[in-house]
Amino acid sequence: MIYFLNSSVFYSLAYVQGILTTLSQSNGKYKYDYATIPFLAELFKLSFSSFFLWKECQSSSPPRMTKEWRSIRLYLVPSVIYLIHNNVQFATLTYVDPSTYQIMGNLKIVTTGILFRLVLKRKLSNLQWMAVVLLAVGTTTSQVKGCGDAPCDSLFSAPLQGYMLGILSACLSALAGVYTEYLMKKNNDSLYWQNVQLYTFGVIFNMGWLIYGDFKAGFERGPWWQRLFNGYSITTWMVVFNLGSTGLLVSWLMKYSDNIVKVYSTSMAMLLTMVLSVYLFSVRATLQLFLGIVICIISLQMYFMPVNMLVELPQALPVTSK
Repeated sequence: MIYFLNSSVFYSLAYVQGILTTLSQSNGKYKYDYATIPFLAELFKLSFSSFFLWKECQSSSPPRMTKEWRSIRLYLVPSVIYLIHNNVQFATLTYVDPSTYQIMGNLKIVTTGILFRLVLKRKLSNLQWMAVVLLAVGTTTSQVKGCGDAPCDSLFSAPLQGYMLGILSACLSALAGVYTEYLMKKNNDSLYWQNVQLYTFGVIFNMGWLIYGDFKAGFERGPWWQRLFNGYSITTWMVVFNLGSTGLLVSWLMKYSDNIVKVYSTSMAMLLTMVLSVYLFSVRATLQLFLGIVICIISLQMYFMPVNMLVELPQALPVTSK
């Protein structure tokens, strides 16, 4: 629970990612090459982790670092998944609005629970499965607008491509998180050393993706490094920093906690942000928001509730002599 409470504040970054990405658009289009965002975010995470790994190596007790290739090569997999996911995320927001994107993103709550069971072999009780489904229902309820705010069918007004990409994004997000947790916990290596391996491959694959884009376009716009910052604004740099910071926090949480705590942290941080928006930005509170918060609190209590609190065990009756 300590990890959950500490990470909830920071996971507000994940909630505002869709908003920042949309704000970085101009007339519904990106003025910059959105494939450069994941590359710069990976470079930021690699630089940050390398610096702190260097600090650890300078200490009196050097960190544990497994350097065999059979261990290092495993970090190829999440790098590829994150590469695809980051680009799918940007593509999704060209078809759907931020609200619809956030609602579809709640699918990763359920897909994370399924992969948590299949990949990590972590069994959830029936009550915990009910809690995970309730969490998805609660977060979705809190984000749905009423008919007085927007047309009732606005959620289903986006092109089919947007919904397909949104579902794919949710599945990729869950898969990347579960596999990253497996890597982070398979040994006692330094977190920063594990991050360096993960983000080195991330930089390489994202660079390869940019080069592939140049070949596909016939180098009409020149090589990618010459236009790396073209169309960038302050909002675009905020997208880069937000994406990089969230990735660093994910690796920390995967090392010391698990994916279920991550989805609860993300959901509760999102609800906290929505509540603060009511007071700070004069956003009108809705019945859906109130019901969503209640459902999520019930889900949180259900998931972390000790088994012995579910029912009151009957006290043993005194033995009477005949």
